Amino acid sequence: MARKYDHEFKEYIAKLVVDEGNKATDVAREMDISPKTISRWVRDYRNKIKVNQEEISYITPSEYRKREKELLDQISDLKEENEIIKKAAHIFMQSQK
Repeated sequence: MARKYDHEFKEYIAKLVVDEGNKATDVAREMDISPKTISRWVRDYRNKIKVNQEEISYITPSEYRKREKELLDQISDLKEENEIIKKAAHIFMQSQK
């Protein structure tokens, strides 16, 4: 009779192998799970990580320009806020003397 494991448990076991550097056979023995099963979970986890990294790396030039404009606008807003805070701090410090 096959045992069923939830997705979170499978990912936890795969992280033990991939991220923590434990051997799949050691984890399999400790958790009483087939090494082949753990190897499959590790493969699926690595594929999931690879897909997530690829999604981030591909961006169209128009998306890049749009994101760049958003960031530049945000920088200019922050600079303006910073100047206001500096002026307010200067006024506050003068009134304290």
